[in-house]
Amino acid sequence: MAAVVTLARRITLSGALPCRMVSPHVPCPLLLVQAGECPMTPCPHTTPFGVLFPRSSPQVWSQAAWQPPGLLSTQRRAFSNNKILVELDTSSGVATMKFKSPPVNSLSLDFLTEFCISLEKLENDRACRGLIITSTIPRVFSSGLDIMEMCGKSTEHYAEFWRAVQEMWLRLYGSNMVTVAAVNGSSPAGGCLIALSCDYRIMAENPKYVIGLNEAQLGIVAPFWFKDTFVNAVGHRVAERSLQLGLLHSVPEAHQIGLVDEVVPEEKLQEKAVAVVAQWLALPDHARQLTKTMMRKAVLDHMLAHREEDIQNFVNFVSKDSIQKSLSMYMEMLKKKKG
Repeated sequence: MAAVVTLARRITLSGALPCRMVSPHVPCPLLLVQAGECPMTPCPHTTPFGVLFPRSSPQVWSQAAWQPPGLLSTQRRAFSNNKILVELDTSSGVATMKFKSPPVNSLSLDFLTEFCISLEKLENDRACRGLIITSTIPRVFSSGLDIMEMCGKSTEHYAEFWRAVQEMWLRLYGSNMVTVAAVNGSSPAGGCLIALSCDYRIMAENPKYVIGLNEAQLGIVAPFWFKDTFVNAVGHRVAERSLQLGLLHSVPEAHQIGLVDEVVPEEKLQEKAVAVVAQWLALPDHARQLTKTMMRKAVLDHMLAHREEDIQNFVNFVSKDSIQKSLSMYMEMLKKKKG
């Protein structure tokens, strides 16, 4: 979108930046802000991995008008951009993030940028404690990474794109909010990663829906942090077989192996997601957040320690002539299907 500057301008690497404490009890090592904004001086929560997205700007975020006068006007706020709509119910502290990037909610560079800024805005809003992620596109949660971002571009573009993919995962997997994926459509590859990164996954009953990390089918190797996230959800043996074969699991299969936590009729999906978030938010925030950090810290730290290496590996891999040829053929096949 024209109003969005490139992600390269939005991401700044630095030696150490102070973090923002989402809770007075729990520092979040992934939410970095402008120097001097940490509530403690000197900031004890500095990190050597200073990935910085700037504060939300009018170029990307526009706050919707208040709801019609009445009680609801003080309870609901909405924020929207080209590809994502966010609605926050301040009475419950729960936001709903809706993907709205037709035809299939592909994870393009613009989409990833909007996702990260949307998530940061919610993290910085003390009225928000929980997040439900879903889709407005019929039959599709997210189709995964946008292949057009990986085909026929420069090495600099590939590096910028992959850093944005990493940032999306770091922010979601490390979020202090309660996060629930309400999967209302098929969710291969990167779409599956978004669901896996949430605390809880609910999928709609539909024989046509599938979910999984199917990168192997395209001749692509799922990165180690995709693998680690998957293993943490389903166990090593199930993950090993699924990743090697590039399996896309039906809804009952996904439930059976633990890839999704619950399956409900599609018309009950949002209602169930709201109930699950409420159940999790009934616990003291500091205890839940510290437990989440304890469980996920090793995976996050491992990725951060190898982040630049991972970017270089991706650039080297996707730049190979054989991979470019394979991706080009796949894109042509998709064009023929549409035709």
